[in-house]
Amino acid sequence: MAKKSIAVILSGCGNQDGAEIHESTLTLWAIHKNGANYKCYAPNIKQHHVLNHISGKEMDEERNVLIESARIARGDITDLSQFQASAHDALVLPGGLGAAKNLSTYAFDGPNCSINQDVEKAITAMAEQHKPIGALCIAPAILSQIMDNVLLTVGQDPATIKNIEAMGGRHQTTLQAEIVVDKERKVVTTPCYMLNARVDQIGEGADRVIQELLHLM
Repeated sequence: MAKKSIAVILSGCGNQDGAEIHESTLTLWAIHKNGANYKCYAPNIKQHHVLNHISGKEMDEERNVLIESARIARGDITDLSQFQASAHDALVLPGGLGAAKNLSTYAFDGPNCSINQDVEKAITAMAEQHKPIGALCIAPAILSQIMDNVLLTVGQDPATIKNIEAMGGRHQTTLQAEIVVDKERKVVTTPCYMLNARVDQIGEGADRVIQELLHLM
């Protein structure tokens, strides 16, 4: 029997301006741990900005989201514009502020945000084919802008919860490593670093998301 294939959309490399590295790598680990395979994707676009991850200050340089995401994928990554929902059984979006700055404009526009065209196409295609979708940390905000009335979690942050509800989503409060499952929409979310979490709790949450996605297939 062929192994299930899970697509992973990355948003750069580094929690302040790209994909959160722990969430991303532990998602990949969980996929293999649970007997599935993964394929990494990222949009081939300019990164919104580059931050010094020690000082938090903006740096005077430009980077590309696809090229930066390749750092996490060890070079084995595909331009998201080539994504085909028929090739995969599930889709996962790790968090990190890249999800809110590169995959969408949520960091700047809140509930009025726009979503990168290729990201929206991938999510919509998977939803139309009734294939499960997972999102970690801040990434559920992207789903709430695309999928009406979807049940999600970002942990306990009041401002983010308010924005998700303003975008038409429903929110369920969670603790570290807990997941929320919208069985009708086949959406699974976990808060990760939206809460004060340890790396082992990030791994536990990612593992639970992947296990539930496989269950929903």
